[in-house]
Parts: sequence; C-alpha cells; structure tokens
Amino acid sequence: MITFSKQVQSDNSRAGRIIMNRGEIHTPIFMPVGTSGSVKSMAPEEVRDMGASIILGNTYHLHVRPGDELIRDLGGLHRFMNWHGPILTDSGGFQVFSLAKLSKATENGVTFQSHLDGATLTISPEKSIEIQENLGSDIMMCFDECISLPATEKKVEDALERTTRWAKRSKAARTGNSALFGIIQGGLYPHLRERSLHELLEIGFDGYAIGGLSVGESKAEMYEMLHHITPQMPEHYPRYLMGVGEPDDILEGITAGVDMFDCVIPTRNARNGSLFTSLGKVSIKQSKYRDDPRPLDPNCDCYVCKNYSRAYLRHLFMSKEILSMRLNTHHNLYFYLSLTSSAREAILQNRFNEFKSSFLENYQQGNQELDSVE
Repeated sequence: MITFSKQVQSDNSRAGRIIMNRGEIHTPIFMPVGTSGSVKSMAPEEVRDMGASIILGNTYHLHVRPGDELIRDLGGLHRFMNWHGPILTDSGGFQVFSLAKLSKATENGVTFQSHLDGATLTISPEKSIEIQENLGSDIMMCFDECISLPATEKKVEDALERTTRWAKRSKAARTGNSALFGIIQGGLYPHLRERSLHELLEIGFDGYAIGGLSVGESKAEMYEMLHHITPQMPEHYPRYLMGVGEPDDILEGITAGVDMFDCVIPTRNARNGSLFTSLGKVSIKQSKYRDDPRPLDPNCDCYVCKNYSRAYLRHLFMSKEILSMRLNTHHNLYFYLSLTSSAREAILQNRFNEFKSSFLENYQQGNQELDSVE
C-alpha cells in the first residue's frame, strides 16, 4: 500500500515522503509520463538517473495496445518496460473522453471507438481497475468523468455525481494491494469541488487527486480553484494535481499544497524543439542559434547542457535527427525534476517563497539574458 508523512510545511507548501513497496518518493515530485510503457525517447535507466522516482503509465493506451492481459502474462508493466520503481496509472477516463472517437458515457461506463482501429470498446470503473491491476500498478486512479471547460453548473454537477458513483465502484472492484486515489471534480464551482472532496472522503482512499483542470480555463481561474480546494484536502494523504503543467503552474501548485504532478508538456515540447531553461523557453529552431556556441542553459548541469551547444541542438532538430528528440527530452525532464527537487529543498530550509520569486523573476523575463551577447 502507501504511507505518506509530511516532513515540513511552510504556509501551505509542504515537503513530504511517500513510502511504497517499490521505493520511497520525496515530495513535491514531478512524474515523467510514460503513456504507452515508455517515456518517449528515453531508456528507463536514463529517467531514473536524472532523479525520477516514479513514472506514469496510461490505462487506456496500454489496454488498446499491446493489451493489459498480454502485459500481465509477461510479468506486469514493471518487468515489461524494465522500470523497477513505483508506477502510477491514470484510469483512462480522460483519454476515452478526449482521444477516442464517438465516446458515450452511461452509468455503466464509457463506450467508444478505439483511436487505433475504430473497434468498439467499453471501459467501466470495474474494467479500469481490472486493467490497472493487470498492469501491476502501484498507484491506481478511480475511473472518473472529466469534462472540458467552460461548462454549465448542471453539466459539471452531473459529471461530479457520476464520478462519485464510479469512485465507489472503483474501490469495490479493487482486489489487490495497490493504492487507489480518488479524483476531485467540480469544475470552477467552489461548492461543487468541496462536495466532491467530501463525498470522496466518505468513501476513503489512499490519496486524493485534483482532476478537471487545465481543460479550457484560464490560468487565473485554475490558480483560484487550486488555492481554494487544496488546503481543504486531508493533511496526511498525498495530494496529486493531474495533467498540469508549465513550470509556473507547478510552483503555484506547490504553493497551494500539492505534492505530486505529471504532464506531457516537457516531453511533447522537447520533440517540437521547445526547451525550458532557467531564463525562459527557447525555440531551438530559430536561426539565431545556428552558430551559437553556448550551452542551452548556463545554469543547468544536465548532460546536455554540459556537453552540447545551442548550435548543435539546432542542427540536430533541423536535420530531424533522432538524437534531437533524445537530447531535448533529456534536458526538459531534467529541468522539471530539478525544479521540484529544488522546491523541496527550499521548503525544507524554510525559504520556498524566496525560491519561487527568484525563479519566476528569471523565468518570466523570457530569453532576454539567455540571448544576450556574452
């Protein structure tokens, strides 16, 4: 199962420790996304060596390909992908609503057409838990209904009520010892978020996640809801913000009291040549980097920044070399993992607000200093 202990709290931000059978996780933590059993372009050992202690897999994608029963028969997802630390699996709820064709939600679950071959499939709360148990997940997520924003209060309330009913069924379907997190829904309506949290607490879970954000609302709206609901979440359980986001979003989540984060942004942006640095984002395809001999980020000590120039990274990207994806992804993941690690150290030293202000001051000024002539 799972044990969470809070070590230090400064205002609402907190540093903690999650102890699981497959390892210990120091929070706040960023979880690299390995949707289909792979953190794209990275070997598991590389992800581990850059500081990742837990990664995320996806129920929907692994169910449709190669199949969760096949993975089970081959020893589970950990053995299948050679990752020996904890794995959290998303329930698949977000994907069946956002990726699958012609998805239709009923009380039983969601019937949809596979994005691969159009085959008609159904995932219910019970099926989602069965898939996650076949994968051998360390932390499973309840099957929920995630809707895009903006949405009417009635639509949000209906999704919340169904999410609660599905959460009860998800817990009843669990047969093993994997941890199970409930997902708070409620859109941008504070009273509905509070209601969702209260109903999940009555059911009882091993951790609690905030879902249904970064789905169409503004940053200001997201931040307002984060600061409203996170401090009300139980103190002695892990708090997980799902699918968010940019570096400033993660720092805002930590400020509100979130412990766990995941997002495809660092890996997806890397493949598109958008790189995160301490001095802002860099679009490496720009011609001004063609003959730039400097490292990508002068304040970063990752393998990429210690060994390669911006000119070389641009050359690889423009040449569509596979190495471009690998080096870009390595840097972006290192940046995110370093960000949460540094935030943790700052909390432990009671200087998180100072750390956050300094980081954002440098980051939000964009590339002004990074692109200045040395």
